[in-house]
Amino acid sequence: MNAWIGFLIYLLGLIGYNGTLRRLGVSPYLGWITAMLVQILMLYVFAMTGMLNLGIKVVTYLGIALLVIWIGLSFWHKGQLKFEGIHLFDLWMLGLGGVMCSTLIHSPLVHYDNFSHWAVMVKFMTFTGRLPGAADKLISFTSYPPATALYITQFVHWTGFSDGTMLIAQFLLIWAAAYSIFAGLRDRSRALTSFALCFTLAISFVFNVAIRLNNLLVDYVLPIITVAAIVGIFVYRNQHVLLFFHTAIFIGALMLVKNSGTFYVVMIGGYLLYTLIANSNSHWYEKIFSVPLQLSGSIILGLLPFLWWNQHVKQTFTVSKHEISTQAYSKQLNGESHQELLKIFHKFIEQIFSLNSLSTKGIILINVVLIGTWIYARLLKDLKNNLLGMALLLDFVFVAYYVSLFGMYILSMPYAEAIVLDGFERYMASMVIANLLLGSIPLVRVLDRLQFEQNFQKRNTQSFKSASSKNIYQISTLVVGFFAITMMYSEITGTNFTNKMNHNTLPLQMSRIAKPWYHLNHKKVLIVDPEKVDVDDYYAGYVGRYYFFTDKAVGQENFMMTPEAFKQAVEQYDYVAIPETHRTFTVLTQKVYHQHVITGFFKVTNHGLKRIH
Repeated sequence: MNAWIGFLIYLLGLIGYNGTLRRLGVSPYLGWITAMLVQILMLYVFAMTGMLNLGIKVVTYLGIALLVIWIGLSFWHKGQLKFEGIHLFDLWMLGLGGVMCSTLIHSPLVHYDNFSHWAVMVKFMTFTGRLPGAADKLISFTSYPPATALYITQFVHWTGFSDGTMLIAQFLLIWAAAYSIFAGLRDRSRALTSFALCFTLAISFVFNVAIRLNNLLVDYVLPIITVAAIVGIFVYRNQHVLLFFHTAIFIGALMLVKNSGTFYVVMIGGYLLYTLIANSNSHWYEKIFSVPLQLSGSIILGLLPFLWWNQHVKQTFTVSKHEISTQAYSKQLNGESHQELLKIFHKFIEQIFSLNSLSTKGIILINVVLIGTWIYARLLKDLKNNLLGMALLLDFVFVAYYVSLFGMYILSMPYAEAIVLDGFERYMASMVIANLLLGSIPLVRVLDRLQFEQNFQKRNTQSFKSASSKNIYQISTLVVGFFAITMMYSEITGTNFTNKMNHNTLPLQMSRIAKPWYHLNHKKVLIVDPEKVDVDDYYAGYVGRYYFFTDKAVGQENFMMTPEAFKQAVEQYDYVAIPETHRTFTVLTQKVYHQHVITGFFKVTNHGLKRIH
């Protein structure tokens, strides 16, 4: 019950921010994600000044106070919001979003990167109330900005810390950003175009299959916030003040999600420049001054939080993993031979042109749909449209992203990882998702213009050119609607399936032998894992560090040693966790301590292993 009360407190605060932003002119379809990002930036200031716990309370209660003020004013018929109505896409978002939340609340964290950074960062901030410092060895990737972790920390502060609540928090962020695409509809009462966007959203999760929504990784967060930012620029194209602050807020938040958000910020900046030029009514000589001023002002304001973060990283940590550093890039490049670079390049080109590549299939799909619709509309219906230009623009973005991705492989990755293109499909999936959703908005606008009646007020069941065109519209709507629901439901059942398949993974085995720790400590914990691969890639160690909240958890698989050496090795630790039967460890424990140990969690004592229940 406490979790529900906490969720209500959080929700009321969010509604307060959303209502305030709506009254300032923010689109109702961008209101939710903008409210979340504004809170992230506010929390960031509190976190950077060492007052995170206070910040969570202040930010949330301020939202509730704003809500109370607006409710009070509404009784005097002041500041009332216009009701947008309930549309089919609202029902789709609420219904399937709710089902996904009910799935995620029971989903465990399994993916490696949750334990190497994303989840452990949230746990750290939740139970210490601050950002990590140089002495906090628990956090490995110290240069990663904390935007999503701050948002999730705020959410779990009210609802309780668990895998499920963290996953729901990130999903709500994604879902709020996804809702923004409906701002691009010309007529929101049209079922076909509404369901077309719902269908596109559902398809986008197909390209996120390597990660899915039951992880805290930001591979989907980056593109969906970028899409929301670009949609907002389109919506506010004639409202310059709103456009200025919208862009700054989204760039600020995006750069604090991950360092690789830079490419997406360039996309946003490019579209902002085009919008400012295309929608300025000034003379050309006035544009020379006004456009660069607004463009640079918005981007610089947006980059200030990230510049502050960079300064913080350099001052706090002497060495930081994944820090942006030209010196580090130069050293990496000089360390690789021309032959090695050529091998990586050939492997890269081979992957791009492989039809087995999911991202390549996505690029082909985007081009086929956009160009095919352009041909139909332009040549058969004589409707001028920009879909061909959009396809070419998105292809240019793909090529630029390929170049930046190749640069990352040769500048930031060790050769052993680069030669196998480690994470290629994951990184490319983000750009496919972004461009898929960006391409869908002009597509549905063209589909809307292809309809017979262009006056929205006159559109009804009679406003079709013929009975056959009406039938085609109705059948198309049913088909697209069916697939929009089915595809999203497939993502939900897929998540349920992976949860069942993961029942015997290390994190779940750990939960069966011990309760997680929530007090930051330096206890030495040995994770006995019979899976050599889990130990070699540090997965066992990272899971142990997260679970027992200690920077001194170590995974070990090899116990081929004498009883004397075994006793000495075990006594170096405070605790031993055995999530899965390890025959060698069991035999040696019998010999040394005369105890029959199979699985469990134990405290190391002078007389042997004492089981902790």
